[in-house]
Amino acid sequence: MRRGIIRGIAAVGAVALLSLGTACSNHREGSTSGSGDAKGFAKNSLVGVALPAKTSENWVLAGDLFTNGLKDAGFKADVQYAGASTTVADQQAQISSMVTKGAKVIVIGATDASQLSTQVAAAKQAGAQVIAYDRLITNTKDVDYYIAFDNYKVGQLQGQALINGMKAKKPKGPWTIELFSGSPDDNNSKVFFDGAMSVLKPLIDKGDIVVGSGQTAIKQTAIQGWKAENAQSRMDGLLTSTYSGKKKLDGVLSPNDTLARAIITSVKGAGKPVPVVTGQDSEVESVKSIMAGEQYSTINKDTRKLVAETIKMVQSLQKGDKPQINDTKSYNNGSKVVPAYLLPPVIVTKENAAEAYANDPQLAPLTK
Repeated sequence: MRRGIIRGIAAVGAVALLSLGTACSNHREGSTSGSGDAKGFAKNSLVGVALPAKTSENWVLAGDLFTNGLKDAGFKADVQYAGASTTVADQQAQISSMVTKGAKVIVIGATDASQLSTQVAAAKQAGAQVIAYDRLITNTKDVDYYIAFDNYKVGQLQGQALINGMKAKKPKGPWTIELFSGSPDDNNSKVFFDGAMSVLKPLIDKGDIVVGSGQTAIKQTAIQGWKAENAQSRMDGLLTSTYSGKKKLDGVLSPNDTLARAIITSVKGAGKPVPVVTGQDSEVESVKSIMAGEQYSTINKDTRKLVAETIKMVQSLQKGDKPQINDTKSYNNGSKVVPAYLLPPVIVTKENAAEAYANDPQLAPLTK
């Protein structure tokens, strides 16, 4: 847990009121219109926030930021976490409860993006507006907005970091890698993977990069529940089946920091040299690992900014205004294209960590 940030959490209400200027500077900019029938509502209304299990530091931080930030902005906050089980039942019940309590806006970080359509429909029928937070909710027309970091760009940054790291260690290929992706019930997992493969596949097709195990399909690479033990078990199996002799592993595409550390633990346990390993989320232990020269990279997706922008979106809805968005075409959830507000992710390696975390009171000291 990033305790240094959480101790300073009371300031988030002020942060939420500021324009952060973090809209992506790419082809997705330009639109400021959204969806939904914004009529406005009382400022002290209830806002529900349904988050998944506390599987990463960023989810823990988000809950505290929402609780304090919504309160400071004048709203009543109902922030709930789903249980650690792989089912979505907890979150379904929590959203239903928020609807019953009369929440005017429900912010949802989906546990399973495909199994919330009934609850989201009930929210809309009750007059609430629905914001998909970080993870797109699929197969429903009843999602009004999506707010997240640009997750396809995250994957592209991870793929390029993997290439850069391997070139730094071994200037000429071919390079042998393995691919990992996130939980199949998280819509972001495929977005990350597709972004990374848009960078890696041309080199795989040319033979400059070789996937040692041959496992390149997302179904083969997925890690259920984003659980570290599942990633470590898969890596253990790959090392035994594919790297038991002198064959060298140059790099591993890992979609987040939790899995990256599990992969590194597996490799070290097998007595192998640590390959270039990517990550995401800027978790404390992974930043330490990067500075120690083990994990190669992570992605900085500042949860403070994402929550602050979400609260700004809620404030716009409360006033009866259309929230700012900067993407009207990229996120088709199977039933509609959901208007989105995307923040830019930042790749972090040992070389730029001090700059990337200069304003982060918890991580900045680790880069000294």
